[in-house]
Amino acid sequence: MAASLWLTLLVACIVISFTPGAGAINTMGNALNHGFRRAIWGILGQQAALVVHIAIVALGVGVLVASSPVLFNVIRYAGAAYLAYLGLRLLVQRPSPQAEGAEAWSASDEVTDASVGAVSPGAVSTGVVAPHADARRAEPTGAAPVAAPVETRWSMFRRGLWVNLLNPKAIVFFLAFLPQFIRPADPLLPQYATVTATAVAVDIAVMRGFFALAAQGLRRFTRTPRGQRIIDRVFGSLFLAVAVLLALVH
Repeated sequence: MAASLWLTLLVACIVISFTPGAGAINTMGNALNHGFRRAIWGILGQQAALVVHIAIVALGVGVLVASSPVLFNVIRYAGAAYLAYLGLRLLVQRPSPQAEGAEAWSASDEVTDASVGAVSPGAVSTGVVAPHADARRAEPTGAAPVAAPVETRWSMFRRGLWVNLLNPKAIVFFLAFLPQFIRPADPLLPQYATVTATAVAVDIAVMRGFFALAAQGLRRFTRTPRGQRIIDRVFGSLFLAVAVLLALVH
């Protein structure tokens, strides 16, 4: 592939990756709920779907999907249903025990500090603090934070895969996009390999370096039940909105 053509491909991939969609929403949700590092597993799942889409187009199956309204609609509605399921699950999800435990622990610390500050009338002159103060500090009334169940790497990978895979419009898009960078007269395999490697590398960089990183600024909200409810409702609503668009917009 000529350098000028590859640079054009690079710019196109960057623009496409920065376009908000279900993949970006999934990445930000993973970064918020599971941390910046673990979000990579969902991103890798999304890249696996991208490779599948390119392979489908390269093998000519994309033409069948694009030309068959029935097959296209089956995949489209399946994708919309899956995104709607993810959105509804977030909307009804309860805050994790970790956030509730952290809030209880914080409240108990406030009570403990207040009780330690309260001394007996003779404590000022004798320097002796009321006996109950140390006991309350040693045994706070609130429970320690309870570890929340952690989603497995495979589960995150699988969800990322299905979020991108069940999108027939991506196949149609690549069907229109890829021919611009493929020269039939030249060997096809190296060209498709170059396009795939470039698209995957750019999408990983954008998803991890922009969307996952941007979500870190909001992660403090997940430390309390109220914050978790707000985040879940926001991302649940976004998933539902994308599902509606996928189902209704032709």
